[in-house]
Amino acid sequence: MFREGQTTACWGRTSELGEDGIGATLCGELQIGEVVSLEFPIPIAPHVMKVRAAVRYSDGLHCGFEFLVVTGEQKLMLHQTCVVLANAS
Repeated sequence: MFREGQTTACWGRTSELGEDGIGATLCGELQIGEVVSLEFPIPIAPHVMKVRAAVRYSDGLHCGFEFLVVTGEQKLMLHQTCVVLANAS
């Protein structure tokens, strides 16, 4: 995230993933409306997703993010990831 002229990193664990967003519990609090860069692992190549997102929900350390600018390739990877994860359970 970019705050007060500085880039700050925060780690967390994802809890939900959809084609339009992701939920996560973080080690720091975010404010609704903040725009952040997210990087999280996915079970298909290239095994990491990097995307910009806006905080749409925040309750303590749990946040919901809406993906912002997503390329066609990223949309396909997100769809494939959701299919793989849905079939894994």
